[in-house]
Amino acid sequence: MSSSTSSDIVVQAKHLGKAYQLYARRNDWLKQVMFGWYKTYFKPFWVLRDIDLQIRRGESIGILGRNGCGKSTLLQVICGMTLPTHGELRVNGRIAPVLALGSTFDLELSGRENVMIGGAVLGLTRAEILRKFDSIAEFAGIGDYMEQPVKHYSMGMKTRLAFSICAHVEAEILVVDEALAVGDAAFQRKCLDWIDSFRKTGTLLFVSHSMAEVRRLCTRAIWIEEGRIREQGDPSEVIRSYHRALLVEKDDVHRFSASG
Repeated sequence: MSSSTSSDIVVQAKHLGKAYQLYARRNDWLKQVMFGWYKTYFKPFWVLRDIDLQIRRGESIGILGRNGCGKSTLLQVICGMTLPTHGELRVNGRIAPVLALGSTFDLELSGRENVMIGGAVLGLTRAEILRKFDSIAEFAGIGDYMEQPVKHYSMGMKTRLAFSICAHVEAEILVVDEALAVGDAAFQRKCLDWIDSFRKTGTLLFVSHSMAEVRRLCTRAIWIEEGRIREQGDPSEVIRSYHRALLVEKDDVHRFSASG
């Protein structure tokens, strides 16, 4: 692969896998810490299995699949929120993770204080955050709630604030995980318009159960089933295959079971 081609790849995963440790009894975790070198006290639950993936600069990727298939975990690994159990991952560029940021707000602090913290976490200096603050507040549109503790916010208000911060960090990769589903129609419209503008220069990773949004926003779709990539390609074709599977393939509860 040439160096010029390599520079166009912003996310590359090879044989990526992620397993969580499930314990049958509460004290098994302590046993694992103390005696794990000798015996295993947990069952691995594999959420991702052998993911091979390349995402190029400027692509808009829609990730779809049933609940619990591994979509959100894949984004969490890409964002660095959790480490893979095995495999390789390379990410080239500043990431703005919309839903991830909202889930880490300090509930006791005000919206203003969380803007300062969230902006810093995403790589902005204090001076940059202060310069952008009025624009962030205007985009979020939560009015006087900006000065109130986040614990008093609705989920939609948290999403407004998180999206607004991410929209101002000048990221190269935007990660949206069902964030728009909890916003009202007017705010969804504002976010979709902003995403349309972002896609002209940035890379989008978009998880949604709205196939209409995936068709409209994405240049490629990836269908994940039981932690593996089952199909990827043109969004309309992948969505057609996915809908066909939903109709003819039973939603098996055993996919949520831990196994070795």
